[in-house]
Amino acid sequence: MEIKNRWYVVIGAVLIQLALGAIYAWSVFTPKLVESGWTGAQTQAVFSTGLFFFAIIMVIAGRLMPKYGPQKVAMSGGFVLGSGYLLAGLLGGTNFIALLIFIGVIGGAGIGLAYVVPIAVGMRWFPDKKGLITGLAVAGFGFGAMLWVKLAGSWGQLILTYGLSTTFTILGIIFMAMVIIGGIWMVFPPSGWLPAGYSPKSSSETGGHRFDRDYNSKEMLKTPQFHFISMTFAFGASAGLMSIGLMKLFPIQALEANGISAMSASAIAGTAMAVFFSLANGIGRIAWGAISDKIGRKRSIIIMMATQGVFVICFQWMAGTPALLYLGALLIGFNFGGNFSLFPTITSAVFGAKYIGQNYGWVFLAYGFGGILGPILGGMLGDMGNFPLAFTICGILCLTAAVIMSQIKPAVPVEEVPKTA
Repeated sequence: MEIKNRWYVVIGAVLIQLALGAIYAWSVFTPKLVESGWTGAQTQAVFSTGLFFFAIIMVIAGRLMPKYGPQKVAMSGGFVLGSGYLLAGLLGGTNFIALLIFIGVIGGAGIGLAYVVPIAVGMRWFPDKKGLITGLAVAGFGFGAMLWVKLAGSWGQLILTYGLSTTFTILGIIFMAMVIIGGIWMVFPPSGWLPAGYSPKSSSETGGHRFDRDYNSKEMLKTPQFHFISMTFAFGASAGLMSIGLMKLFPIQALEANGISAMSASAIAGTAMAVFFSLANGIGRIAWGAISDKIGRKRSIIIMMATQGVFVICFQWMAGTPALLYLGALLIGFNFGGNFSLFPTITSAVFGAKYIGQNYGWVFLAYGFGGILGPILGGMLGDMGNFPLAFTICGILCLTAAVIMSQIKPAVPVEEVPKTA
């Protein structure tokens, strides 16, 4: 397929990512599942499993793209994601094991197949605006959470009208259609193509750092830069994903402790997640991408992680007051969204854009690790009645991540790394 206007790629990318944002809408289902007998840890287990398979399969997707092309990989991801939710609706109901497999394993795998495609394709079509375009490409992922939470909840009232099973079925059909349609525009530009009037800069976007050539995955994995970037991503993801998983359960508890009725507390907490967090999550992806085009990827990540650490720690005292809850959800969501525009671009900046589809898959495994650590930690401590400790631990991890990122130095070819005696 020939693409005559590169902005069609952005439209397709947003359409795909809107559907893939389904994983962040999981919290809208958790109250109903808890009512049916699930524990807090079980609700987070499905979420964490989805994130884990999302990250693992993304590595495979990066390797499949050169062989089958981004269009086929994206469309297959839509089919797998949609099928997972369809099976959850038709066969799962509220059974823990069934939903763990259909939504956690299969749904997560579908997201992993499709997610990296718009990022890799967008960077090829927009070498002149990598941060902004990557932010736009993944913004739909954040906005998608708000869309699906509201459709299943207060706007569309799918859960109230049809129940969980039919809601899963309806969403599965929608997800499959959106990703397959968006996949139509997932095509790389011709080899050597550059936008009119654009000439590549000699320095990378890490704040003046340069990369000497494009690194393949095998070479990248041997560098300390890869491990520093991955650790930073893992710690930041842990805090954000724990916050997403608890954005309804913890504020409800905190609001009720301050004398707010259960019904009002549920509505307030739902608004914090579905509107403030989700909207800021999407905006943060675009804003941080654009900011990093101006001040550099490394500096942007340091600022984002340091402020996120403060916000997450303070959230334990903000969650019991509606106005402060909304502010906390807004700030945490804004910074969390920045992860998904900054880490692809710093991976490209340090290791080159040629193998970004494969390389970012490996970096994104850190997100899978964070998806296990953060939500499970939050669920376990929540069951123990100690949500504040979970937020404190994850806030400290973010502050640590800022320090780790500050230590990253320019990459050099592997064969030139000095050997120690």
